[in-house]
Amino acid sequence: MNETEVPPVAGLLLAAGGGRRLGGRPKALLRHRGRPLVEYAVGVLRAAGCTRVHVVLGARSAAVRELAELDDCVLVENPDWADGMGSSLRAGLESLAGTGARAALVSLVDQPGIGPEAVARVLAAYRDGTSLVSAAYDGVRGHPVLFGAAHWAGIAATATGDRGARAYLKEHEEAITLVECGDVARPYDIDTEADLAHLE
Repeated sequence: MNETEVPPVAGLLLAAGGGRRLGGRPKALLRHRGRPLVEYAVGVLRAAGCTRVHVVLGARSAAVRELAELDDCVLVENPDWADGMGSSLRAGLESLAGTGARAALVSLVDQPGIGPEAVARVLAAYRDGTSLVSAAYDGVRGHPVLFGAAHWAGIAATATGDRGARAYLKEHEEAITLVECGDVARPYDIDTEADLAHLE
């Protein structure tokens, strides 16, 4: 694949969490529509137009590799997954360095209410390596988010614990393009036993 064939935006799925509040069941392995949630989430990214997808794995990654069909994805191991989402974001961005990608469209494995339509809207707002785009729900910033490569180093430097890119985005609020998605998606998380009711 030469430089001209590299899609500018790569999908980056964060799927390393151990599901602490779900009794230690990794979210990637929860079932949704008959498949592991991680597989469903990759399908959403692909349906939205991300032809290249990197998936960050952590908790029970061997089981995830075995049970989910992720053949066309780049699988990234995050040995520090227990430190929180920040470490997964850093590992994912690191895996994209040198690939020719100009931006990363970051989604979370535990948000199955956000489908291809919302992801495609965020993807469509990409302009270049300086782009900073976020889905919004009734005007409130949410996921997915798109980070141009110019921002990766700054995000990696501030991504700690479960904060992910929150600190960086707060600091660069005026540069963010908000894309309203509240009419096509529901941004709930699968965090607790009660949230499992959202799975189909």
